[in-house]
Amino acid sequence: MLQQLQPWSVPGPPAIMDRMSGSDVMSKIPNYYQTPRLHPSRSHMGYENMALTPLPEPRQLMDATIVPYGATSEPLRFPNIVSGFDKNPSHAARAALYTRYTPYEWSQAALCNFNEADTSRNIAERLRSDAVRIMRMTDEKTQQAQRDSSRRLGERLTDTTFWANELATEQEKMQTEQNLLADTRRAVEKAIQDCEPPAHISQECLYHREHRIGIDLVHDQPEISLLKEVENLRQCQRRLIDMKQRVLDQTRVNRSCQHELETDTRSKHSALAIDNVCHQLNDHSRGINYYGGIEKYDCTITVPETWAENSNRICLKSKSERSKSSQLRNECDQVMNACANEIWNHWNDTNSALSRRASETMEAKNRIQMNLHKVQQEIFDVEKNMEMIKKAIMDKSNPMKVAQTRLEARSHRRDVELCRDDAHNRLIQEVGEISESVEVLHRKLQDAEALHQQLLMSRSTLEKDLQIKVNSLFIDREKCLGMRRSFPITATVKY
Repeated sequence: MLQQLQPWSVPGPPAIMDRMSGSDVMSKIPNYYQTPRLHPSRSHMGYENMALTPLPEPRQLMDATIVPYGATSEPLRFPNIVSGFDKNPSHAARAALYTRYTPYEWSQAALCNFNEADTSRNIAERLRSDAVRIMRMTDEKTQQAQRDSSRRLGERLTDTTFWANELATEQEKMQTEQNLLADTRRAVEKAIQDCEPPAHISQECLYHREHRIGIDLVHDQPEISLLKEVENLRQCQRRLIDMKQRVLDQTRVNRSCQHELETDTRSKHSALAIDNVCHQLNDHSRGINYYGGIEKYDCTITVPETWAENSNRICLKSKSERSKSSQLRNECDQVMNACANEIWNHWNDTNSALSRRASETMEAKNRIQMNLHKVQQEIFDVEKNMEMIKKAIMDKSNPMKVAQTRLEARSHRRDVELCRDDAHNRLIQEVGEISESVEVLHRKLQDAEALHQQLLMSRSTLEKDLQIKVNSLFIDREKCLGMRRSFPITATVKY
């Protein structure tokens, strides 16, 4: 029935309509409605596109006698409807412009059109009702989705702000720890440098004590203390150098943690700025636009669990390194205090040993001086005794001469007068006694001379020993203790 309906009447020149097919004519009609097959976005209404039946070409056209003003096509030719009607009416009917229908068909076609119009109105009414319902439902769903997205963005802002604050707080604590560790490193470096002056002084003391002379080149207690002090200083330097290396390694680890904290903090602040802008966007915001296919592009690399775990891991690692750094600072303080105490104790022990040695040397020097004075006095006495012995020997010369002269004179007696009388015996005995006395005196003189030489040697030995003791005393008391009067380390020892 639909195909038997009359085609649509199209306003326009008939000549143009003659040369157009049905589809071409419909495409030229304004506001022409296409079916859902051509428009998938519209709902299906149960209709298909109808191909319009082209106008039948007239068999006979009459020449136009009048061309309207402004026409651009050829003049119309109308068929001769009544031509040959008198001869054959059926021929005239077949030669008409349109096909003829019966009244029944006409009424049925109208009824069909009315029914189709009612059906179309009912469908259109249901469609409008469904469209209004769907529009309300989609609006509510869209608004709910936007509210839920805004709420989720707000929660995300809260979480990001929390972790950003945690990271910022941890970053400040790490920066403070880095400053304290830097101070500790400088203190350790200064402690290493402070070990040089005591070591230099101790070595100088050892070099000075090498200039002792003779018997005073003793491996005594001051030398042992000086050697222990030098070794202790070297050990302290090695311990402090090891602590410095540990501090440098911990500083590099802290800088790595600080870099991670700064990087994550910058990322958090950037994400906060972006999420804050997104949270404030609405339907009336400026700058919103279509980004087709953006929902299919997945640029995420983490999920909330791994995202929070990453920040938590960074914070825990920073706290752990801060704890290690604090413990290392305490160890550095303990090592520096221990080294300072050990250096101070060895310094005092060496000074005490040098003082005791100087006192011993001073006592020995005093004893030497006292003995030297006694030896000097004894030498004087011996020399005086030698002079007396020599005088006694010289004094025996005249009695010897007297006795020998008497004997010689009595030897000139004559004859029997040459008698060995008591006088002669006594003179002989006197000469013998004088000779024996002179011999005894000579032996005593020799003994005195030998003792005098021994005393001179003793005096020389004592004088040399006194010079040695004076030199040792000068080295220990003036040079060594003179350099060690003040402790060369100015760092304050913490207790």
